[in-house]
Amino acid sequence: MMSPQVEAKEDRETGSSRWRVLLLLALAELLGMSLWFSASAIVPALKLEWHLSESAADWLTLAVQLGFVAGTLLSALFNLPDIINSRHLFTVSAICGAIVNGAFALLAHDATTGIILRFLTGMFLAGVYPPGMKIMATWFRRGRGFALGVLVGALTLGKASPYLVNAIGSSAWRVNVAVVSVLAAAGGLIVLLFIRDGPFALPSARFDWRQVTRIFENRGVRLANFGYFGHMWELYAMWTWMPVMIRASLSARGSAPTLAEAASFLVIGAGAAGCVVGGLLADRVGRTLVTSWAMIVSGSCSVIIGLLFELNPLLLLTVATIWGASVVADSAQFSTCVTELGDPQYMGTALTLQTCLGFLLTMVSIELIPRAVNVVGWRYAFAILAIGPIFGVASMLRLRALPEAMKIAQGKR
Repeated sequence: MMSPQVEAKEDRETGSSRWRVLLLLALAELLGMSLWFSASAIVPALKLEWHLSESAADWLTLAVQLGFVAGTLLSALFNLPDIINSRHLFTVSAICGAIVNGAFALLAHDATTGIILRFLTGMFLAGVYPPGMKIMATWFRRGRGFALGVLVGALTLGKASPYLVNAIGSSAWRVNVAVVSVLAAAGGLIVLLFIRDGPFALPSARFDWRQVTRIFENRGVRLANFGYFGHMWELYAMWTWMPVMIRASLSARGSAPTLAEAASFLVIGAGAAGCVVGGLLADRVGRTLVTSWAMIVSGSCSVIIGLLFELNPLLLLTVATIWGASVVADSAQFSTCVTELGDPQYMGTALTLQTCLGFLLTMVSIELIPRAVNVVGWRYAFAILAIGPIFGVASMLRLRALPEAMKIAQGKR
């Protein structure tokens, strides 16, 4: 736990500045991460224009995940978030991602080119998400769970934003993708021009390849990562395929396509509120409890949601929105645990490796859902995602029982 002197230092040196940084960095993260689903959101249009097979359409989504995994792996191996200023890494990555995404809008005319550009987009996003978390952690010690919850909530809205752009924007998909690229570049410039490192930032670390293995020698960090892996098994498969299921269900009932796009934005975007509420609760009642309950709720929704396919749209969207809020409500708290339990000098490396392995796992669950749909239909396909929350809850309750847990949330575990 922090001494009164350290708490007084935090209040004195940050003051209102940290709240300004919280808002600006959240906005930058929202804009930067809007690149993630910019192609997934236009798959129906691409299928018609490019005559895409189902496999090629799936790879447009998986390419981003694979690029992100490759980018985070390289970043972690070379300790980039700890030896390069995180603000500069964020800015360069967001702008480069925007350029590549803009190339998709202007130059992509077939699946092969599109998949390559989406892979590169994912690689650059590896320099947006983890560095953003590290920047935020340098401004907050008390209330860190809330601060990172706001950041991940903004990220969630960013990933949902292409569906909103589709619903209210141009009927030409290239225009919509270009708009998202401009937003991402603006996010990078916000960090460069208006955000500085917090008072708890440490000097740049030296390159140490052993940090990758040392992270897993720390028992508390290891269990927090296991909880994160269970959470990630469910999260991106839900985000990727829930809009597809909503389109199919509403289409079967004769609803307008724009309703499905708006509903998809609502369902994914609900996670923003979940992240903020989860962060507030985690700082007050404990991270291990909040993450466990969030996974219990989201895992239950994964089993229930398919039973509502092609039934009452209002009931389907209600459960889907609850799932959207709970499935990501715990996300920031796993990362917060890593910042509290790990070596602060190599915080960026630990966060980057955590996201790398978590996103690598998502590629398996994302690929499993359409295969399950082919076998059992939408009614039961999402149920396989409940495996992740079960594993995640067991890991976090194990962490709660350890002495190391007293370092979490000033002893609230």
